[in-house]
Amino acid sequence: MNQASRKPLLLRGARQVGKTHAARKLGLKFPSFVEINLEENEKAQEIIERDFDVHRVILQLSELVGQPIVPGKTLLFFDEIQSAPKALTMLRYFYEKIPTLHVIVAGSLIEFAIDLVGMPVGRITSLYMYPMSFVEFLAAQGHAAWIKAICTYTPSNPMSSALHATLLAQVSTYLAVGGMPEVVKTWISSQTSHAVSAIHADLLDTYQQDFGKYAKNNQIKYLDLLLQKALEQLSRKFMFARVGEYKKRELAPALDLLAKAGLIHRVFKTAGHGVPLGAQADSDDFKIVFLDVGLTQALLHFNIASWLIDPLTNFVNKGEIVEAFVGQELLAYAPPIRREQLFYWRCDTRGSEAEVDYLIQSNELVVPLEVKAGTSKHIKSLFAFLKYNPLAPHGIRLSARNYEQEGVIQSYPLFAVIKPLMDTQEFLREAVESLIL
Repeated sequence: MNQASRKPLLLRGARQVGKTHAARKLGLKFPSFVEINLEENEKAQEIIERDFDVHRVILQLSELVGQPIVPGKTLLFFDEIQSAPKALTMLRYFYEKIPTLHVIVAGSLIEFAIDLVGMPVGRITSLYMYPMSFVEFLAAQGHAAWIKAICTYTPSNPMSSALHATLLAQVSTYLAVGGMPEVVKTWISSQTSHAVSAIHADLLDTYQQDFGKYAKNNQIKYLDLLLQKALEQLSRKFMFARVGEYKKRELAPALDLLAKAGLIHRVFKTAGHGVPLGAQADSDDFKIVFLDVGLTQALLHFNIASWLIDPLTNFVNKGEIVEAFVGQELLAYAPPIRREQLFYWRCDTRGSEAEVDYLIQSNELVVPLEVKAGTSKHIKSLFAFLKYNPLAPHGIRLSARNYEQEGVIQSYPLFAVIKPLMDTQEFLREAVESLIL
């Protein structure tokens, strides 16, 4: 917060993932906090759009909000910055002219504003935000001891059957609720799937209402269609031909818009021979993961109450949701200073077809990660990857089973996606420590 090299901070992520809440929480650490919503405050827009004289801007904004903005003491927060794209360019001048002023900005459609005016290179720090992870879901309910347990046990040191069953029930609840902050808050207060489903529906309506803000009129029908049809291809290679009667040239730009809005993430096929994984990726071969597993099921009209009634059956019958959950977890636990990309591996050789759900980087090595429904021990694809990629140190299986070590295969329960990641990432260990203190 007080680093000499500090730059204005840009919070990036889909609508309703908690960007505004995070900025306000940070504001509590400052002697004063000034929040200006540029979507609601047209006068503030006019002040910012006039020119790049940041001293004038600070003086006039102080008068507008009736609160002094003091470099070194005030955290200035611009929300919904996409309503005044010129403010993005102005961040450069805050950095150069008033380096002691703490500035943070956010916006629900900020990626589209960046397209309009560009990003001041080297003058802004970006942090990417996603829905709450499973361990954050536990923390919100006050279960610090369970988080500590998840991060303590290892494949060579499994936890008790009773605790394992308890945490499986918790991850099943998360699969029903998802990680959108408003939905999690509703679940904690109501403990009913009906109340959760109502918030899911409201959020989906909000996303669809946003279409008109960043899509051309003739694209909106494609967005509506893709929002449904893309998810019907969960865990499978996405094919435009499965969407409907429209051509790829019509649908592809709309899919790009959904990705830019943060509503979907592509999981690209890669050879996985080494890092960076993106260097060997096929941009035309990908799977789709939606923003949040709870919202995914709302779009697919799944009955989320079944996760609360019979978790083990759902782990098996809704394997595509479990796979999407793991992708969501990998994004949430990635370094927040860069936009994370997901990858998978597939071998199409006749007679030896195999597919590994995700590939992750562990230090400078590539590790295959297979998601198994229920308690299945079938890991043929993991062994196939290790055969074709002998430099991979081991494989990881995520399932409803307990922690286990089977030769070069490390098994983790579905609730412990974070464990193998934090073992090689210091920032993640520090984040966990902050949750359990």
